[in-house]
Amino acid sequence: MSTSATPPGAGALRARNPVGAHVKVAGGLATTGLSYARDIGAEAVQVFVANPRGWATPAGTPAQDERFRAGCAEQALPAYIHAPYLINFGSHTPATVESSVASLRHSLRRGRAIGALGVVVHTGSATGGRSRAEALAQVRERMLPLLEELDHPDDPWLLLEPTAGQGASLCSLVADLGPYFEALDRHPRLGVCLDTCHVFAAGHDLAAPGGVKRTLDELVQVAGEGRLKLIHANDSKDVVGAHKDRHENIGAGHIGAEPFRELFAHPATEGVPLVIETPGPQEKYAADIARLKALRDG
Repeated sequence: MSTSATPPGAGALRARNPVGAHVKVAGGLATTGLSYARDIGAEAVQVFVANPRGWATPAGTPAQDERFRAGCAEQALPAYIHAPYLINFGSHTPATVESSVASLRHSLRRGRAIGALGVVVHTGSATGGRSRAEALAQVRERMLPLLEELDHPDDPWLLLEPTAGQGASLCSLVADLGPYFEALDRHPRLGVCLDTCHVFAAGHDLAAPGGVKRTLDELVQVAGEGRLKLIHANDSKDVVGAHKDRHENIGAGHIGAEPFRELFAHPATEGVPLVIETPGPQEKYAADIARLKALRDG
C-alpha cells in the first residue's frame, strides 16, 4: 500500500494494529501534525504538547485542538501524548517533584482537550541515594492524586513507560511494573506503554527464540490483561542488556525485524497501536512504517 496515497485512517479501520509515529507539530497540532502523519502513511500519532526538555506548560490553541481532534476522529487516527522527559516522581529534589506534578497534570488535561487516548510518562528513578521503596512511596503520594482526577469520559489513560535501566531506574524490567502498579493501587486508568528498545536494553531478549512471547506473557501476568495500551516500536543500536536508550530503524539494529512480526501475533497486542521513534528524516520514518505494516499484513 502506498504511504503517500492512502489516508492514515484507511489502514486503522481494518488493521489489527494501527502503525504510526511520533509526529512533528511545530506550526500547529492540526496544520503540521496531521499533514506529517498523512505524508508518512501513519495510522496512529504521538505528539508533544510542551517542550519535552523543559517545564513550561503552554496553553493550547482551541482552534488547532478542535481541528486535530476532529481530524483524528474523521481519519480513525488514534492519538497519544508523550509527557516531557524531565518528569521524575522519584526525585529527591522537591522542586523537581513539584514541576513533575504540574507538567504531568498539564499533559493529561491537554490530552482531554485534543482527544488523546493516552499520555505516556517515563517511570523515573530514585535519586539522591534514596531506596526504591522510598521513591515508590513518593510516586504514590504525588501521582495517585493525578490519576484520581481522571474522572471524565474523555480523559486519557496514564501510560507508564519503563526505561532502559540506566542508573537507579524505578522500572525497566517487566517485573518492575508490579510494585509500580501496586503503589498506584492498580488504578483503572493506569496502563503501559512498552518501548521495544527499552525493554531489550533492560535485559529482555526479544531477538531470542520465543523472547517476544515470554516478555509479553510476563507483562500480562504482572500488569494484567488489557493494560498494554501503546507500543513504541524501536529497534536497538546496542545489544540486549546494555542499558542504553539508543533507538535504531526497524530491522537495522540488534532486535531485527522478525520479532516485530511475532509481536503483532501475540494476543496481548491485539488492537494496540504501534508508534515509531526511530532515527532519520521523514523518508526513513515512512520506510519504517511501511516495513512494520508489511510485517503485520504479510
